[in-house]
Amino acid sequence: MISFRPMLESEYAGYLAYFIPDYATEIAANYGLPDADALAQANGEIAEDLPQGVGTPGNVLLCLIDSESAEHVGYLWYRPDAKGRSAFISDFHILPTHQGKGLGKLAIEALEAELLANGFDQIKLRVAEDNSRARHVYEATGFRVTGTNMSKTLKPR
Repeated sequence: MISFRPMLESEYAGYLAYFIPDYATEIAANYGLPDADALAQANGEIAEDLPQGVGTPGNVLLCLIDSESAEHVGYLWYRPDAKGRSAFISDFHILPTHQGKGLGKLAIEALEAELLANGFDQIKLRVAEDNSRARHVYEATGFRVTGTNMSKTLKPR
């Protein structure tokens, strides 16, 4: 079973240490940017999206806890939209040492239960095309594709 607890300010730097390089790798792979440019973009986006860190209004940053061992096993960042009764997952990550144990599915189920109890009726997210592991977890927990993001890098002729 998975439970959630708010991310502490003291844990935010550790979260960024995972998130920024991971996101930069995704940007480089999916948008064809050089690594340095992708890293700069990832840093810029996180600074814009979470200017007040864990206290940024409109964002929920959580640590995922394995209820049996009380171990911190991952992170979840989502943006609730009370008016639309939906939540958008901005980031969901099971730490590498805990992957492959079914904890991702348990975390999604726990999030669904929490959101339902609070009047929400939809979870949205974006997953990178090349992230087959995440796609598997989302599809196995009932998510369906609602569209496809596409990109083209423009180059001078």
